[in-house]
Order: sequence, then C-alpha cells, then structure tokens
Amino acid sequence: MQYVSLPRAGASVSRIAVGCEQLGGTDWGEYDRQETIRAVARAVDLGINVFDTADVYSLGESERALAKALGPRRHEMFIVTKGGVRWELPPGQKRARTSFDLSPAYLRQALEDSLRRLEIDSIPLYLLHAPDPAVPLEQSLEAVTALKHAGKIRAIGLSNFSFADIRRADALAEIAAVELRYNLLERGPEKELLPWCRERGIGVFAYGPLAEGLLAGQYSEASRFDASDRRSRLPHFQGDALRKNLGMVERVKRAAAEHSKTAAQIAVNWVLSRDAVTSAVVGVKNMKQLEEVAGSVGWTIAAQAFDD
Repeated sequence: MQYVSLPRAGASVSRIAVGCEQLGGTDWGEYDRQETIRAVARAVDLGINVFDTADVYSLGESERALAKALGPRRHEMFIVTKGGVRWELPPGQKRARTSFDLSPAYLRQALEDSLRRLEIDSIPLYLLHAPDPAVPLEQSLEAVTALKHAGKIRAIGLSNFSFADIRRADALAEIAAVELRYNLLERGPEKELLPWCRERGIGVFAYGPLAEGLLAGQYSEASRFDASDRRSRLPHFQGDALRKNLGMVERVKRAAAEHSKTAAQIAVNWVLSRDAVTSAVVGVKNMKQLEEVAGSVGWTIAAQAFDD
C-alpha cells in the first residue's frame, strides 16, 4: 500500500480508502453482508487505514458494522464519517425519509451518536455531509470547530459542497479535506477545485471512482437491477447516458489489456494519478473486490491517458 500525508489532519493515509456504505446491507442489491464485514477487516492487513462511512448509511448500521469489523484496531485507523442528514423511517416503510440538517444542535447530537456507534472517543475526520440551505455555513462550522476543540473531532471536512462554499468554509475554519465525486465519467472538479485544493494543502477523497461498478466493466445495456439496488435509479445506468458511458468502459478495458490489469484497477489508478487526489474511496462487497482494488496502487498509467 502507498501512503500520503494529510497535513491539516496530521496523519498519513493510505491511497485506497474503503467505502463502507455497503457494510450497512441496504440499497446495493443482494449480497453476503458477513463477507463484506470480513473484507473490511482484511483491508487492514493489506495496509489500508482509511475507512469512510456516514451516520445515515443504513441508518447507523454502517457505523456499527465498521466498529465490529475493525475490532480493537479501530482506534488506530483513520475513520471518516459524516453528519448533517436527518432521517425518519415511517412505520411499515423500507426506505427512510431524509432531510439535510446542519444546525449546531443536530450536529452535536449526530456526532455523539456516531462516536457511540463507532465505539471510539474521537473521530479522525468529520465531514459535513452536504449543504443545508436553511442553516448558515458559519453556524455549522462554528459548531464542529467547538467539537474539535473539545477533542471529539481531530479534523474537519466537507462532502458534496460546491467550490464556492469550500472556499468560503476555508476562510472560516481549518478545512482538512473535502470529499467529492470524481471518476473518468465525471471530471468536473479537475478544472478549478482540484488545483485549488492542491495549492492550499487540502486533502481530496474521491468517491465513486468506479461509477458504481460501471467502470469495472461488469455491466452492459442488457444489465438489469431490481428496486433494492440503487443502480436501478442512477442516471448513468439509463438509456443514452449508459450507451455513451459504455464507450469509455471499452477504452478502460483496452487499457487494462495493454497493462495486464483489470478495468477496475485502471479506473482507480487513473483517479490516483491526479496529483491533487489524496485517496480513492472504493466500496467493496467481498474479498475478491477488496484484493482487486488494493492492486490499483504501486504502478502508474499516464495521467493523460484518457484526456482526449
């Protein structure tokens, strides 16, 4: 495994971060959740020390399962979690109703709940999960900064915020990292945000490097997903968008054959080749996927390989 410094968090982090949403067992179709827990535990043995979750993932179950998977080693890991999404599960319903809430009172309670589920005393990196138009960003940052001073958070970050909001936040608090969606199909951040973060020394955790498995070359126009799998609703798996995206998938497959790698390894390695990216956040369901993803580091394809 390779590591880089995350200066504003005072930590050395692995280039691969395990995305732990699948640990909760919902919204990703049918799979063996116990195998997912074993794979996350095995990630530590492969040198991975970053585990990314959120309180809302499976309504707290992802955080609880992560604590179980890591066991006592959780105290040594760089755990990233997020707060600011309130949920309600109506009786008899399978899907919760969610809403953004970055109010100081809710963030304080959400943080305490995350600490309890994760069974740790301090969260290495706590992210505001997404913007809340009803709450001034200044109030939210003041709240999490106070929690940092109290020792409950070691570093603060933002997830899914606009470039303008990130710049504003950095003038108000010490922002250690941002988390954003970035892959070969979705390259918006590289024009302004990535260079700015690099210049400022702000870490970048890139999630969705495989576009929910599409860039791993597993799916075609004939692929179908039931209602328990979010891919049945995602636009890049639908119609003309899917047909266009499959053109990039074929390019990734050709590069994989040329480099004797898998398509997934090419897609993740490409994300890591962008020098502003700290870690690629990759979800895994089983040991095979984990070991494949871990093989995405230690070699490099040209960063410009897919720039035309």
